[in-house]
Amino acid sequence: MSVLGRLFDRFLGLPEAVAGEVAVARDLRVTMPDGVVLLADRYRPLGAGPLPVVLMRTPYGKHRIDSTAFAGALARRGMQVVVQNTRGVFGSGGRFHPFHQEKDDGLATAAWLRARPWCDGRLAMAGSSYLGYTQWAVGPYLDPPLEAMGLGVTASEFVSTFYPGGVLGLHNLLTWSSLIGTQEEALLGGLLPDPRKERRVRRAMAHVPIGTSDVAAIGRPEPFLREVATHAEPGDDFWAATDHSAAAAEMTTPTSMVTGWWDLFLPAQLRDFAALRAAGRRSRITIGPWGHDLGAIRAMMIDQVSWLSAHLLGDTAQLHQAPVRLYLQKANRWMDFDRWPPAESIPTPLYLRDGRGLGWEAPGKNDSGTFVYDPARPTRSPGGPMLSAKELGQRDNREVERRSDVLVHTAPPLTRDLDLVGPVSAVVHVRTDTGHADLFVRLCDVDPSGVSRNVTDGIVRLPPGSQGVTRAEVELHPTGYRFRRGHRLRVQMAGGAFPRFARNHGTGEPAAGAVRTRRTSFEIFHGPEYPSALILPLLGNR
Repeated sequence: MSVLGRLFDRFLGLPEAVAGEVAVARDLRVTMPDGVVLLADRYRPLGAGPLPVVLMRTPYGKHRIDSTAFAGALARRGMQVVVQNTRGVFGSGGRFHPFHQEKDDGLATAAWLRARPWCDGRLAMAGSSYLGYTQWAVGPYLDPPLEAMGLGVTASEFVSTFYPGGVLGLHNLLTWSSLIGTQEEALLGGLLPDPRKERRVRRAMAHVPIGTSDVAAIGRPEPFLREVATHAEPGDDFWAATDHSAAAAEMTTPTSMVTGWWDLFLPAQLRDFAALRAAGRRSRITIGPWGHDLGAIRAMMIDQVSWLSAHLLGDTAQLHQAPVRLYLQKANRWMDFDRWPPAESIPTPLYLRDGRGLGWEAPGKNDSGTFVYDPARPTRSPGGPMLSAKELGQRDNREVERRSDVLVHTAPPLTRDLDLVGPVSAVVHVRTDTGHADLFVRLCDVDPSGVSRNVTDGIVRLPPGSQGVTRAEVELHPTGYRFRRGHRLRVQMAGGAFPRFARNHGTGEPAAGAVRTRRTSFEIFHGPEYPSALILPLLGNR
């Protein structure tokens, strides 16, 4: 085994490898039904006979260090791994059409692998993020089924992440499309940071119209960004064929998942997990204090080594894990549960009250608060589940809370620790004067010194033309979090969170071409007539 291989195994904390040397066959040519050739590399223990295959399909290049290192780690443990470049990237033929091509190409690749003499007919799949999506595009449809799937920070459908609450997720989408559009000319396939490019992409988030922000970001059109911007309106079925969530619930393949509280795909991945468990499928999930970052990737690799070893090599020693294993933030504690959401979590309303307060008891007095959202000076929102490692997670929110376009409600200091584990939502009664608006809701943790840090949040597009009082239901990201004694819960409400979400121009124009802006006045109601509240998953009694 090479020195680099030993160092990587040590980095992951993996047990001793059973296979010493690994043989690598480069640029295997896999022909698709339409004649397009995709390139792949094969890793296997030197001198081994026919083995099952772990397939990894990547748009980032089979040569990239994270893919090669992980493939080597699996091969050193007696597995055979094939890493394939998806259509249209790094020498694979055709055009890369994100999400639309992975089902047909994945099924054709699986059939090709099963016909090889060095494959014993058994297949599994592994990987994270887009590599996880390529698994969902194959797993529910393959017959015979996959032996196992390892799914890191991913989901069976990405559409709800493109448009959370019906609002275009600008920051994450422009960041990813800029990576895809430049990776083949970037150093190490874009794996290393490029501060100049990052600054240009960041400036491009303010560009209007959004449909041409790709040129502002990378100097040329990027088809994926334009598709997302163009097909952002309600009722557009452009992405329907890329949604595998309905088929996923019927799949019988054992799955192991890893995600993080700050990952952008967390809500969708938890829906996948809950659907599989409800159908009686074999599945487990680990939720850690990570985002879409190195911490999650490392945890995913460790998890998938044990999962694949169990299902391909019969090594079941590491399968004794609860279906749900999660990290309780600020408590420095891992917890095990039988299901998601945990049966021990009790959905409990925390009401908006008069005097900009919050309380567990239903308010007895009607009241309201107002603010004006100006898309020409959009409300900012630091932190959250971002693709950018520099910006994700918890951040100091005091500056944004001082803005006149942010309404803030704060609870009294806690007299004891308060644990939240599960889904979070909000019901807010709101009226606007334009009928074209978004509502952003954020839960924060205010420490005794007054620093306010975000815990979870969500956004929703209000029904177009709604100028009366509207009951807005907002899905916030699920969380596992301890509010410590002496801390205060705080709720922010605003008309947007830019540049994480595209600004609402207040005109009703489609997102791709909107340029004109119109201010929107908001009134938030609370009290017996229009109760507004966050629904929090209290673990035990408050």
